[in-house]
Amino acid sequence: MRFLKRLFLFSTGYTYSNLSRLFLRLFVGVMFLTVCVRQMLYFDELVPTFEGFWGMSPEFSMTMLLVLELLSSTMIMLGLLTRIAVIVPFIIMYIAEKGILMSQPATVDQLFNFEAGYPIMFIGVFVYMLLAGPGKISLDYIISAHIITDDRENDVIENA
Repeated sequence: MRFLKRLFLFSTGYTYSNLSRLFLRLFVGVMFLTVCVRQMLYFDELVPTFEGFWGMSPEFSMTMLLVLELLSSTMIMLGLLTRIAVIVPFIIMYIAEKGILMSQPATVDQLFNFEAGYPIMFIGVFVYMLLAGPGKISLDYIISAHIITDDRENDVIENA
């Protein structure tokens, strides 16, 4: 009984939120990066099915999309401007999910098909990352700690 008490107290009292945010950032960044790499590998096959946006050609639109995916996934993994970097893939996944739902009639098979809900999973994680932030194991934290230290040193110098 004493072991169970310690186990519950330990598991509820000690959290590894920064480590878990790092893991989530790395996991989602790698997953989103693999989506980007697959699109790069099958670029010639995807372009004819891709509609250009804002009057641009499908090739240029797809290239822009891939660059944005590559940059945002890298920034998410590094924890660099994470809350801003999450917005672009959020929009991409929203458009992808909307496209999947619009192009396919709803069937019972869709309930067990992970492809239809794939963008929604990314959206959920991106919303969490937007709200929770990158954590202490990130470039955002290192840069903000440096800025705060510099500001304090400047305040001390100005007040002297």
